[in-house]
Amino acid sequence: MLHFKYKKINTEFKHPFTTAYGTKTHQEAFLVAITFNGVTGFGEAPAIKYYDVSVEKMENDLLEKIELLQTYTFNEPPRFWHFCEHLFEDNPFLVCALDIAYWDLYSKYKRKKIYELLNIEWKKTPYTNYTLGYDTIEKQLKKINQNPMPIYKIKVGNENDMEVLRAVRNHTQSTIRIDANASWTLQFATQILPELEAMKIELIEQPFTKDAYDDTKTFANITNIPIIADEACVTHHDIIRCIGCYDGINIKLTKCGGITPAFDMIKEAKANHLKVMMGNMNETEIGSYAIAQFLPLLDYVDLDGPLLLNTPPLKRLAIQDGAIQILN
Repeated sequence: MLHFKYKKINTEFKHPFTTAYGTKTHQEAFLVAITFNGVTGFGEAPAIKYYDVSVEKMENDLLEKIELLQTYTFNEPPRFWHFCEHLFEDNPFLVCALDIAYWDLYSKYKRKKIYELLNIEWKKTPYTNYTLGYDTIEKQLKKINQNPMPIYKIKVGNENDMEVLRAVRNHTQSTIRIDANASWTLQFATQILPELEAMKIELIEQPFTKDAYDDTKTFANITNIPIIADEACVTHHDIIRCIGCYDGINIKLTKCGGITPAFDMIKEAKANHLKVMMGNMNETEIGSYAIAQFLPLLDYVDLDGPLLLNTPPLKRLAIQDGAIQILN
């Protein structure tokens, strides 16, 4: 018999975090623990307002079906994911927390890392970026000085975007990638493109609204900067629409429903010659540990949740100068 516990947390950001969706000072999340035969696995899903997902909804949905979950026969994680996906069809965030917890439990039970169970060879792992939300130039440069990293991701979509980008480019030789969170128009993006190319911007994440496939295709055809889908690619059903418009996709465990579907999305994206990025939604170490299992398969990774939040010292991960290590 499986035993379930949960906890609601609200973690403070080190700095107020502002994007096209607003400003956050704290990140709420729903933590799940699953125990079988004395072994416990942990999972996490953050609450995201613009996806209309709250910790209260995850709590209520879990409690409504917890007796069914407790009767589940312990077996392989993909089977458990399918069981949960049918139970909670309208709550992939909760499914994600359960899936991560079950994979963590199963890997401990089998005395292997999750990536080993997925037959992923650990080599050539990408560095994470450090994300800079909207802020004044002075504060952005101060954050860079306090957090020296090889890659910075800058949230854009604000009126002073170009001033900030110019200042950051002049201040550091680190790689810069940008995320517009669907806030640009094709006219604006085309206008600033020559300067972005001169700045050697590494990639542009979700420049336009998620349904603007024609604009995205037009823009991608006039630049060599990779255009990465985020809001436009939530589950594997979205990948086919991204082919020919985007150069790659950004997979979020929380949005797609966890480790199990993310692994399938990676395989499908690669089969269609799309670059693969995996991002975070400001998870603590629990969710970040799950993301880290996929590192060798990724072209890019955004795993800076534990760096942006005031969290306890990491125990299962080490993040140093952008390099990520899974600890024993």
